[in-house]
Amino acid sequence: MTQKDNWGWRARIGLFIVGSEAVPEAEWWAMAPPGVSIHAARVTSPSPWARWRADRSGVDLADDMQRGCRQFGAMRLSAVVLAHTTSSVVGGPGWDEATAAAISAAMGTDAVATTNGRDTLAALAAAGVTRPFLVMPPWFPDPAVEAAVRYYTDNGVAPAGHLRADAGRKWRDLPPGDLYGHGMGFAQEIEPLYAQIRAACPPSADGVLIGGTGFRCVGIIDALEQDLGRPVITANQASLWHCLRLTGVRAPVAGYGRLLGP
Repeated sequence: MTQKDNWGWRARIGLFIVGSEAVPEAEWWAMAPPGVSIHAARVTSPSPWARWRADRSGVDLADDMQRGCRQFGAMRLSAVVLAHTTSSVVGGPGWDEATAAAISAAMGTDAVATTNGRDTLAALAAAGVTRPFLVMPPWFPDPAVEAAVRYYTDNGVAPAGHLRADAGRKWRDLPPGDLYGHGMGFAQEIEPLYAQIRAACPPSADGVLIGGTGFRCVGIIDALEQDLGRPVITANQASLWHCLRLTGVRAPVAGYGRLLGP
């Protein structure tokens, strides 16, 4: 008798993720349908992970990205995603498209390349959300929060409101930029996050968008949708959904929101 081995016979998806994070892989593996495997390359470069050339003719991938592309290029992947919200929102107009093209060129394969920014925009459109309540991680500094609001507004989905989640009493004496370095990424609790979002979501919002691929949150998608009566999109959920659609995988996934559901 054979046992489950997580082999990607339907699709193999590569993720570029923050080098020190555990959340993206955990959430993707929780949500991935049978026959879809997840493979991570870790990036330690500053944001964004690809830099515009002086003449803006394209972007140059960070060294970790180049290395990952070479390795992914040999793995017969179906899709690859730059799974980093911050890079998309600070990259500026056209950055997502230029970076996806650079990833494709560096891999030299026919695997589909995308970015978390493109994925969340596609997910919002599919869910019919045009005025999301934007929720960002506690460790996002003010410039990153402002860049996220501007990014979605510039792309036609102006947030009805936004929230930088409260990290909790233990962390309140630290500025946002210091939280991750002190271990907050591995001390995340989803129940307090659920309560914050439910209490703060404005009536004018027609959905919720939770940004940040290192932000633990997919475990509360269903509960929020039931209680708010609106679609809930998260960074990792949106990228998984978009990669599945781009590779022709239509298998529904229960328990993680309307986007992935039957």
